[in-house]
Amino acid sequence: MKTDIEIAQGVELQPIVDVVEKVGISYDDLELYGKYKAKLSFEKIEAVKENELGKLILVTAINPTPAGEGKSTVTIGLADALSKIGQKTMIALREPSLGPVMGIKGGAAGGGYAQVLPMEDINLHFTGDMHAITTANNALSALIDNHIHQGNSLGLDQRRIIWKRVVDLNDRALRKVTVGLGGPLNGIPREDGFDITVASEIMAILCLATDLKDLKERLASIVIGYRFDRSPVYVRDLKVEGALTLILKEALKPNLVQTIYGTPAFVHGGPFANIAHGCNSVLATSTALRLADIVVTEAGFGADLGAEKFLDIKTPNLPKAPDAVVIVATLRALKMHGGVAKEHLSEENIAAVEAGFANLKRHVENIQKYGVPAVVAINEFVTDTPAEIAILKELCAKISVPVELTSVWANGAAGGVDLAETLINTIEAQPAQYKRLYQADDSLETKIMKIVTEIYGGKGLVFEKKARTQLGEFAKHGWDKLPVCMAKTQYSFSDDPTALGAPENFDITIREFVPKLGAGFIVALTGDVMTMPGLPKLPAALNMDVAEDGTAIGLF
Repeated sequence: MKTDIEIAQGVELQPIVDVVEKVGISYDDLELYGKYKAKLSFEKIEAVKENELGKLILVTAINPTPAGEGKSTVTIGLADALSKIGQKTMIALREPSLGPVMGIKGGAAGGGYAQVLPMEDINLHFTGDMHAITTANNALSALIDNHIHQGNSLGLDQRRIIWKRVVDLNDRALRKVTVGLGGPLNGIPREDGFDITVASEIMAILCLATDLKDLKERLASIVIGYRFDRSPVYVRDLKVEGALTLILKEALKPNLVQTIYGTPAFVHGGPFANIAHGCNSVLATSTALRLADIVVTEAGFGADLGAEKFLDIKTPNLPKAPDAVVIVATLRALKMHGGVAKEHLSEENIAAVEAGFANLKRHVENIQKYGVPAVVAINEFVTDTPAEIAILKELCAKISVPVELTSVWANGAAGGVDLAETLINTIEAQPAQYKRLYQADDSLETKIMKIVTEIYGGKGLVFEKKARTQLGEFAKHGWDKLPVCMAKTQYSFSDDPTALGAPENFDITIREFVPKLGAGFIVALTGDVMTMPGLPKLPAALNMDVAEDGTAIGLF
């Protein structure tokens, strides 16, 4: 059986100029990064703003196993299947982070015969967007420390600086650091720390900005810390938003690539879904909607994280809401939620599928609360048995949700045709009536409580002392009107990663809030979720190499 990279390297790529021609993009609209990658010009983005909007399909998933459930693979395969049945289709995906690429989860370019290409470039340095975001973030850190060193005219309390440095790797040793050591010439000593780049507020800002002007305004609104009197200090106070925008001006342009089948795809931006909002850029999704009849996009991790944030944070920034949501499920994940240990997930277990279905059922019901129709996609694995597939279809029928088996990993576009046709029929039969979960005027506590009770299935909230104090401070600043971005484990509806299935009657503990004024939301940190992940005992990097001719080896 071929690996993902062997499949990808066996495909004869088309020039990106030819791929995007089918959605009305010409050579003059592109800024080429070689033959097979390009950025779309701001001029073209502006030129299509009055175009009629296409249909928007959001792909999400049940709570995943550590290896993921193939959500990106289904997203890509579904788009290819829609192209195959004659729909003018585009994809809008996130860019992978080197952290999970080098760690355990893998990249975000799909798999098997449902991939975006060139997968090696996309999973590694691509067009340099991650590096630009890292540089802008760390430039701000340097400017903050320099301001303090040069006299601190803003009166920043160095104990209350909340802006962290970042690196796009899983490096637990950098979570807590001390900077400015070595004497007066090296600055003022203070405690600092690193997040992973995809958790940076600048990543979130890039993915929510609509143009350069909006990007600059959002960067100016970043809270970097507090004065001794506890008043907030913003980037605009440092007067460096222009410099940061300059660093990011090329990164803001969406990247264009292709699938194995030749479907054009935007791959742009990549905030994590368990510690950020988990969606590709508004600019890419909005532009795709004006170029294609159907756009397939995804949200990170399970629907309790990625889809909730897409619908409550990203959708209000889009020209339209999703017309349908596809929830990806695998039998192995259902069996895990039904109590089966990891080493036994490949064994047939009908009872475990039935027990684990509670997880999928809750996700379906949650999506329906937003007024958007749901369709279940069973991402097929070779270990799935006919009896397991049959019971899952039967269970879906009992809750009146359409379900289709997909084999896009093994069969590419052909393996997603049934799902594509069911999706089209669902959209025609059930027009979406989108409604947000909470109102902007709701308090932060009310917003979080609605997420906990309506989406997670919990019963209450526990605020640790710091979080309780912050609630009052944020209300005083007027920040309580912003959406909430929950930082939570992806493995469970609760903040306990071991509580699988569909747990009930639990409390969610909020340990701290982080204001992301530039992004336009407040992050609520729960459990022990880390904004700088660590590497596993046997990271994927151990399998990677490069041949003498430059060919990548072992990249999935």
